[in-house]
Amino acid sequence: MSMGKKIMHWVDARFPATETYEYHMSKYYAPKNFNFWYFFGVLSMVVLVNQLVTGIWLTMMYNPSAEGAFASVEYIMRDVKGGWLIRYMHSTGASAFFVVVYLHMFRALLYGSYQKPRELIWLIGMGIYLALMAEGFFGYLLPWGNMSFWGAQVILNLPAALPVIGDGLAEWVRGDYIISGITLNRFFALHVVAIPLVLVGLVFMHLVALHHVGSNNPDGIDIKKLKDKNGVPLDGIEFHPYYTVHDMVGIVVFFICFFAVVFFFPEGGGFFLEPPNFEAANSLKTPAHIAPVWYYTPFYAILRAVPNKLGGVVAMGAAIAVLFLIPWLDRSPVRSMRYKGILSKIALTVFAISFVALGYLGATPTSDIATLAARIFTVLYFLFFLLMPIYTAIEKCKQPPERVTGGH
Repeated sequence: MSMGKKIMHWVDARFPATETYEYHMSKYYAPKNFNFWYFFGVLSMVVLVNQLVTGIWLTMMYNPSAEGAFASVEYIMRDVKGGWLIRYMHSTGASAFFVVVYLHMFRALLYGSYQKPRELIWLIGMGIYLALMAEGFFGYLLPWGNMSFWGAQVILNLPAALPVIGDGLAEWVRGDYIISGITLNRFFALHVVAIPLVLVGLVFMHLVALHHVGSNNPDGIDIKKLKDKNGVPLDGIEFHPYYTVHDMVGIVVFFICFFAVVFFFPEGGGFFLEPPNFEAANSLKTPAHIAPVWYYTPFYAILRAVPNKLGGVVAMGAAIAVLFLIPWLDRSPVRSMRYKGILSKIALTVFAISFVALGYLGATPTSDIATLAARIFTVLYFLFFLLMPIYTAIEKCKQPPERVTGGH
């Protein structure tokens, strides 16, 4: 026995290293017909690693105080060797994270990856999404730029709309009567320690749950039903080496696009890094147009679409909460949109258009026309969920095939 095998035998007797590797990689059989949409799960992992690594480096040079935060960011950008690259990789990575996560969620809607037996995978994924939103918000204040300051001012005033407990809750979240260095310091702790721990834990649970029930596929059929004499799914292939090599192609293409933005377009036209954020926070200078970062703007548009402040807060919360209910709202006998009826296809198309339109409207200044449009798209957004039990139950669906189609 070679020295390497002796070491692995010693390790395996004390820790299930080989067993874990086989269960999750070399003997985990994934459907052989994964397509373009299945790149975004692994890309989410890649971006998470980028955020953790670049975030660790940034904390080494960042000063989490009202007096030193903005100056430390300028120091990173101007004086630290390669600091500008690390900072832009982190800021661009935040937007990239939401891009791949939104596309990953859309794929789940497209192929019914939330249906039985994958309801828990969807719920854990939604937990990841909430943690990601919290992580992005807490990190948004840290540069202590003027848009960060005023954007946080708007968001942190939302709890005050709640009756009875509102004012006390808003003060508790801020840690002070106003946004101050205390607020910045606690957001730094939450952004750097608390939320990343939750996020990594949820990602681990997401993967374990996924590999326990098996991956879905574009046809939405269970590959475990048909197996050979060795118990291997006829329509499955080992995740490693086949999909690890396959995913490397997607990762390379992603990094080409990612670094093209980092090197040539890091501000994203003002959507990734807003112009007012290159000025220090100033409580006496309000930006001309206060809006959150683009990945929150769909929900911000819903908030603004409701004339009553409390109603807006409730509608915004409901827009996120209703996503958790999808596994039980969908009554369709099939999973994939390939075999669902025309009503589901129309509903998903209208939903996607509404979400993108709300994102655009949330990033633009208010006007009568914009407010009217936001109200229309908000109604369409909620109708997708509220009518789902009806249109998925009454529409005529196609019969899915016995075997997966379009495999390698």
